[in-house]
Amino acid sequence: MSLTSQHPPLLQSVEAATFDALLERLSQQLAATARHYDESGAFPQDNFNLLHQHGLLALTVPKALGGGGASLAQARQVIAAVAKGEPSTALILVMQYLQHARLQDNRNWPEALRLRVARDAVRDGALINALRVEPDLGTPARGGLPATVARRTAAGWRISGRKIYSTGSHGLSWFSVWARSTDEDPLVGAWLVPKDSPGIRIVEDWDHLGMRATCSHEVQFDNVLVPLDHAVSVSPWSAPQPELDGEGLLWMAVLLAAVYDGVAQAARDWLVGWLEQRKPSNLGAALSTLPRFQETVGQIDTLLFANRSLLDAAADGRTHASHAAQLKYLVTDNAIRAVELAIEASGNPGLSRHNPLQRHYRDVLCSRVHTPQNDAVLQGVGKAAFAQRQPKDKP
Repeated sequence: MSLTSQHPPLLQSVEAATFDALLERLSQQLAATARHYDESGAFPQDNFNLLHQHGLLALTVPKALGGGGASLAQARQVIAAVAKGEPSTALILVMQYLQHARLQDNRNWPEALRLRVARDAVRDGALINALRVEPDLGTPARGGLPATVARRTAAGWRISGRKIYSTGSHGLSWFSVWARSTDEDPLVGAWLVPKDSPGIRIVEDWDHLGMRATCSHEVQFDNVLVPLDHAVSVSPWSAPQPELDGEGLLWMAVLLAAVYDGVAQAARDWLVGWLEQRKPSNLGAALSTLPRFQETVGQIDTLLFANRSLLDAAADGRTHASHAAQLKYLVTDNAIRAVELAIEASGNPGLSRHNPLQRHYRDVLCSRVHTPQNDAVLQGVGKAAFAQRQPKDKP
């Protein structure tokens, strides 16, 4: 089944059950090799080949260009299924979906480049992601100018700098590089760089506890030449434009949270299966018959029910974009707690490398590092609470 303009199964209710079955099958296929990618840290190219076969890499490309034209609810459905199987693949896919979701509406990009990137995704499964974080500055979400420089020349822009935590590095076809120009009032924003441009080097330094197959390596740019029209989304430092509006922030919060909720779903399923199979000789029955473990599974399922309710409401347009950061905080916190409960219930087997639960735990903890981080979320909510008070409410 292919998600093209001729076969849009997500958009036809008569095919919904068939599409659900496809996602379940893909989730199982991805889970079968998840341990390999966790241990090797290799880019999961076979996973992306599989997803491309079903048109899923172009899911948020408009149907008029051959993509799936998917809504947030539909994108979230796919991310959840992929994440339950292999979450590093899902995180890279999130970035693909976010880049394409509203690309064709972004008039800062030259039309020819917008169309080229979209059609490459449809035809070849080409991946794109934003490269923003730097060794000295850290995440730009907390402010500051990038050290990566785009220097204007007669031949085009010359880009030099270093980017860390570059999710998907080896598998990307396009780098959207956050940089600044050398003007007195520098242009700041995204320069589009083809991966095969001379002067690019990937330093394989990603060796993290979890999400190991994201290949979030350092990418170095040494005088890399791109055409002048590849300054695709830049604005003067004196008059900055926000990278994402409310709708974009909601998409990011829902899809990122769906990754880690999918990890927790996988952990829950493993625990339930293990409790049903484990029959201590002194009990003479499965652990699943004991009230203690039934209560634990009930706690986990209640946390995941809360997640499902939050994600459903946001994806269906029933949550205001101003709550995007809170949604990410709540869903990921619930996901972490759900996996922790599974670890506590299973004991040593849950921490054994022979079982996937320890991998789920390492992966779900990575949810805390994504922007916005917990301190920024809660501080922002607190500031808003005080700002909304009327003068008569204040002492």
